[in-house]
Amino acid sequence: MRLSRCLASVTVAVSLVLSLPYEATPHTRVEPRKERQAGEPELFGATCRSRITGSHVTAYCHNPYPRTDGVSLHIECARWWDVDSDGAPVEAGPAQTVRLTGRCWKEVRSVWVSHRKRDL
Repeated sequence: MRLSRCLASVTVAVSLVLSLPYEATPHTRVEPRKERQAGEPELFGATCRSRITGSHVTAYCHNPYPRTDGVSLHIECARWWDVDSDGAPVEAGPAQTVRLTGRCWKEVRSVWVSHRKRDL
């Protein structure tokens, strides 16, 4: 008998909440996107990490921002006779990860990735 009274009160409470209009129920509200103020820096640029394995270089760049980033891999080789390389730009779109590769004949001296804003 006691269980049925408890169950009845819970049922009544749930039915009252469900009968409320949508505006009265608690739900997540999405705030409108605020415009960027003058002088405020624009969020841009993929985050890159590189790995050197012997004479091979691999870089992964992830772009978390809404603007497309043109990333290029640059490799400086240790030997004077070894040719340094500047990779072609690869477009890293919003929420996209790209892989860049390159190599030297012998040792690698330094590696870096350049960024360029792309409008698409």
